[in-house]
Amino acid sequence: MRIISGKWKGKRIEAPGNLPVRPTTDMAKEGLFNYLQTRLEWEGLEALDLFAGTGNISYELLSRGAALVVVVDKHPSCTKFISNTLRQLGVTQSRVYTTDARVAVERSKDHFDFIFADPPYDLAIHHELSALIMKSSLLRPGGIYAIEHPSEVNLTTIEGYVETRHYGRVHFSFFSIPSDAQ
Repeated sequence: MRIISGKWKGKRIEAPGNLPVRPTTDMAKEGLFNYLQTRLEWEGLEALDLFAGTGNISYELLSRGAALVVVVDKHPSCTKFISNTLRQLGVTQSRVYTTDARVAVERSKDHFDFIFADPPYDLAIHHELSALIMKSSLLRPGGIYAIEHPSEVNLTTIEGYVETRHYGRVHFSFFSIPSDAQ
């Protein structure tokens, strides 16, 4: 995986082949961050990365200036790899948890400017997770929640839905809470 922009621009990180992941493609990640570029303020950003896998999205957020990234994956091999990579990068503004994403969402008392979720495509959780996040207080007003999903998943009926974009076979649905919401 390659970091696209920021202080580690161009850096390649090699993940072990035995991790139980389906990494976001470079093309899809570029599309995602192009979308976010004009909608988020990177400096000071606080983010949550659910189903983090290799940590690909977390590294990009931190490279661009995020103040905090909370990383969640239920697989110990993934969180161990992410923790080691963050340590090698000298990152101190992150927290890594080995737990189920639903549990993390239900128990978290934090608030985020950006939430990203990349559940396994065959795990039928996209609707449930999106509704749970949008009904919680995790996402700050004006923040963005993005979820990666297969083409047959339609999330347009979930409160806060903004739009869906696709990059090759990868689809992202975006959600937001208006800035003037209390």
